[in-house]
Amino acid sequence: MSTTQWGSESAFGRSLRQFRDRYFLLSRNAASKDTEAQDEDAAPGVLESLPADIQFHLMTFLSPRDLCRLGGTCRYWRSVVRDPLLWRYFFARDMPLWSSIDHTSMPRVEALDVPLHEDPGQDFMAEYLKSSPACRRACRPQRAGHGAVASFLQSLYLSAEPRLLMFGPGLEQLEVSLMNVLMRSPDVLPVAGIPRRQINGVGSGVSFLFRDQHKFNIMVLYSNNSRERERARLEQQHGHSRLFVREEGGQTDSPAYSIAPFVQEVCRAVDGFIYVANAETGRGGGLEVERAQFRAMLDPLWGPFSRPVLVLSCVSREGPDSTGGRTPCVLLAHQLDLQQLNNPWMVQDAVCESLAGVMDGIGWLLGACGLRL
Repeated sequence: MSTTQWGSESAFGRSLRQFRDRYFLLSRNAASKDTEAQDEDAAPGVLESLPADIQFHLMTFLSPRDLCRLGGTCRYWRSVVRDPLLWRYFFARDMPLWSSIDHTSMPRVEALDVPLHEDPGQDFMAEYLKSSPACRRACRPQRAGHGAVASFLQSLYLSAEPRLLMFGPGLEQLEVSLMNVLMRSPDVLPVAGIPRRQINGVGSGVSFLFRDQHKFNIMVLYSNNSRERERARLEQQHGHSRLFVREEGGQTDSPAYSIAPFVQEVCRAVDGFIYVANAETGRGGGLEVERAQFRAMLDPLWGPFSRPVLVLSCVSREGPDSTGGRTPCVLLAHQLDLQQLNNPWMVQDAVCESLAGVMDGIGWLLGACGLRL
């Protein structure tokens, strides 16, 4: 997602200079033909008279909302703000910093790899405003009537205590255990109960209180027992998972999996899913296997596709003590092919050590399950 790949300051600078010269040349010609009725934009103002490079530099400090307001001041700035190259550059600059994305706001990532002249109809401004978390918060629409009815009908079938299934490589591969931190953070998410049962030795259930009033249960499934998981983590290997069964006859480059019978029973009983992804850069290969196992768990054979999916894009820690970078949430959603899901979904950046972002994700998931928060 580099600016050299998806957007370029120099490319937009050239475009802006060419547009600026052409715009004021046409304005001067129009004014010379009718001196009594000069166009309101014929005489450039102070900002319009600045060099194109300085204009672009000033625009990089503006929020998307401020840019739209700038575009409403005159014809010149309206044309500049609508330039696809400008918003293509903002995509490349800002997308790695976005902390969340969902099924309603996922941008067309593949469009950023296509030269602009080959896809002139692509509206990068609309895509940016739809996808940016800040723009989504500022312009969040009211829930549609059919959405409210669907949520009400879903709540009729929702158990008094929503049951969520948590799984994924981020539970096992990261240095800091998300579940251990959750269990020891009563000020963030108090534990409301621990059932005395195990799920075939690789999982168990824990009840929590969200905002000290909404009780929900998380059933956690691990790929193997604790000893095998720790060995695989230290050796940085992808160990055998007892949750999945590889289907015979599948292609080598595109593996196919089904879930074990005991997991099928768990999947039929839950109201939503939490997939804990390892978002630390340099996590190694295995993306095809990860994607195939992820889709196997969400197979409609085990329940309706209306059940929401929260993807926690986790790193162990952030700051000076972190071991590396983070995979942007939009890229993670693209890697997992989430746009092909029928389920409502959201990817939320999270930090295991501090639980940053975890509560935002759980709040979305409980709301999508039908709870009125």
